[in-house]
Amino acid sequence: MTSTLKVVLAGCGSITNAWLPVTKEIEGLQMVGFVDLIEDAARKKAVEYGTPDAVVGTDLQKVLDATNPDIVFDCTIPEAHISVTLTALKHGCHVLGEKPLADSMDHARKMVAASQEAGKIYAVIQNRRYDPNIRRLKAFLESGAVGDITTVNSDFYIGAHFGGFRDRMKHVLLLDMAIHTFDAARYISGSDPVSVYCKEWNPAGSWYDHDASAIAIYEMSNGLVYTYRGSWCAEGLKTTWECDWRIIGQQGSVHWSGDQNMQAQVVAKTEGFINPYDDVEIPSEPAPLKIGGHHGLIRDFVECVRTNTIPETICTDNIKSLAMVFGAIESAESGKTVDIRW
Repeated sequence: MTSTLKVVLAGCGSITNAWLPVTKEIEGLQMVGFVDLIEDAARKKAVEYGTPDAVVGTDLQKVLDATNPDIVFDCTIPEAHISVTLTALKHGCHVLGEKPLADSMDHARKMVAASQEAGKIYAVIQNRRYDPNIRRLKAFLESGAVGDITTVNSDFYIGAHFGGFRDRMKHVLLLDMAIHTFDAARYISGSDPVSVYCKEWNPAGSWYDHDASAIAIYEMSNGLVYTYRGSWCAEGLKTTWECDWRIIGQQGSVHWSGDQNMQAQVVAKTEGFINPYDDVEIPSEPAPLKIGGHHGLIRDFVECVRTNTIPETICTDNIKSLAMVFGAIESAESGKTVDIRW
């Protein structure tokens, strides 16, 4: 029989629509509390979920005291992540939070330290890791078909007309979107960031108030170089939201357009000015275990809580992806290369 795990949800905005359907599918998961700055929002979410008798409120500590949960789901805004996470960990709860991990590296370090001190799991929803296409690519690269990876390049070009707060944000591309790509680069390459140089700018004709385009060059561990080129005000010939990728190995290269389309070529034999190449099929994983976006990641997190194992997006790992974001911003502001080793 599966033991029951009690959960409190902090933050009852629209993002929870990607979370709550999953909880109904996981045996033994019980939503016992809903917290939001607007109490009516918390009460409405409890009713929508089908638990009108759940504890609701605006004060996380009071709801934790009333429910004594095992887990807190943090769906608040980035600026609130530190207070929610520290409060939950101090109460003895495991925490799964929305990305980004924190609104600054200083806050991120405090949250990681608190998790380690409490002996509780704190992980982050880095949902694009649980996409079957990136899992397929990762499995192929790990097969050694193209040899050791030396270079990873990604391009992100989408003319996104959001309106609202994003049009006013500073560092809108790097802060609001690039964390997905940077984490994917770490996952694909199996390497961690060492340093970054970034140029950020706002192209003529941009509908954003601040820089919405960036180019960043990362030195990664094992001597690998990763480059990011992106813009949220690039009209026409858009990439997928998962980026357009080229991964270069010592014996060949892979192109991935961010969806199901992948192609690879490897050196057939060494001769002449340009070597002849063979096309190589990139097989599908027969039964990838960690897929399903939010669904797959939340399921995996709950299983790790039950088995006392470490989730893939544990805070001690995810902070390295966050460091790539804030390192790029610091470099863009200073015009200098920034050390971001964690």
